[in-house]
Amino acid sequence: MDDMTTQNLPTKISTGNPPLDDILHGGLTADRLYLVEGMPGTGKTTLALQFLLEGARKGETGLYVTLSETKQELEGVAASHGWSLDNIDIYELIDTKATEDSRLQYTMFEPSEIELSTTVDGVLERVKELQPTRVVFDSLSEMRLLSQGSLRYRRQILALKQFFVGRGCTVLLLDDYSGLDDQHLQSIAHGVIRLEHLLSDYGGERRRLRILKHRGSSFLGGAHDLRIVRGGLKVFPRETCDQLTKATDTHLIDSGNAEFDELLGGGLNAGTSALLLGPAGVGKSSMALQFAVAAAERNERAVLFQFEESMQSLFVRAEGLGFALQQHVDDGLIQIVNLVPGEITPSEFACLVRDSVQLDDQGRRVGIVAIDSINGYLNSMPHEKFLIIQMHELLQYLGKRGILTLVVVAQHGMLGQAMGTPVDASYLADSVVLFRYFEAQGEIRQAISVIKKRTGRHERTIREFKLSHHGVEIGPPLRMFRGILTGVPEFDGEKDSLIDREGHSS
Repeated sequence: MDDMTTQNLPTKISTGNPPLDDILHGGLTADRLYLVEGMPGTGKTTLALQFLLEGARKGETGLYVTLSETKQELEGVAASHGWSLDNIDIYELIDTKATEDSRLQYTMFEPSEIELSTTVDGVLERVKELQPTRVVFDSLSEMRLLSQGSLRYRRQILALKQFFVGRGCTVLLLDDYSGLDDQHLQSIAHGVIRLEHLLSDYGGERRRLRILKHRGSSFLGGAHDLRIVRGGLKVFPRETCDQLTKATDTHLIDSGNAEFDELLGGGLNAGTSALLLGPAGVGKSSMALQFAVAAAERNERAVLFQFEESMQSLFVRAEGLGFALQQHVDDGLIQIVNLVPGEITPSEFACLVRDSVQLDDQGRRVGIVAIDSINGYLNSMPHEKFLIIQMHELLQYLGKRGILTLVVVAQHGMLGQAMGTPVDASYLADSVVLFRYFEAQGEIRQAISVIKKRTGRHERTIREFKLSHHGVEIGPPLRMFRGILTGVPEFDGEKDSLIDREGHSS
């Protein structure tokens, strides 16, 4: 029964764009007619050329019917991507070399001077001659002008569809999108791909891709970000399509600092996420770096995504803490990814994270991912909505792969009880580590505590810590103080229990 079902499944062909094939769950159903619509400049021609070049790579015959651009213009587009169209047949609607008679030098923008049937007949004759397996019509806007009426236009598209039935040919119809859905045309097509062009309040322009329909096949819906780069369209699916059936390993991951691991109840579990929460400069990023260095020393990879701190500043800070960061980077065990605010999109960031956690060429897995910080993540995409939900999906993806994710969150303010958080992200994480400044003996000191850990027991004390050339130093519980989290604690004991200037607890 399963074999019969498999045999009856329609054949799918690649679009020439692997991420788009993933969104379509395997590609386009072969021998069907598809509509690719979008405003000028969204990448329709580029996508169509990728589609034909993929067929040429497999030895298939491809035909590009251009009603709006000349062959020279198409070759120019291809050359900008480093492509050659030598193996693709290009049919121009108007061949200016065919005659020198000025009476026949008409323009395609004057429908009264050309008969639609004559135009289409020439195209169909070319199809019969070549017997192509892939065809692109660019664009339907000109055919709409030639039709001089919606009824005649729809009949002509239906006639085209009927002509290609049974010819073993997959057809892409490119059309300009004016902002109003053409329900008639969409109903005729087997599938509809829409390319969108948006302007954000800050940063570069944005392009998106959506699959509106694909009959008889599932697909990943929603908007997927894309960029036009040299080499074609770079599509960023909003989520991954792969499914993991293997159980997630949840062993404890230590930080490399015995006192901090004791505070954490032995460490943090693999496949979970931890929020490092506190005011700016208190030591959150240094603690994330501590985990990354410890992972590298275990020959596990760690990836640090930096939204705020520069590469130079990070290396200077690591050197001051006594971490051999440069050596681990040179060995490929720690990867640092600096992101430009305003130039990245949520789907692009998610794809960047997913690509970075794959096994490297030596088969080494990623054990730690740090995102520093969620404030920078939110500020780099201020025009986006539901960023926290997208972050939640990303954390689930990493968790299923047994990766510990550290998310740094900077609170507003420095001391006192009026500490503000830019967004309530505590529900995202399985663990929350709280960092605070407090005043004691005329100095500003730092305190650390674990206020949440879903996956096991943890110490509930508040400890002092400091950053030095020895790394992160954590003292004993501050049991003789009360009100530390207010920033101005009261001493309630016979002697103090603070870390002295040399780094030893008194």
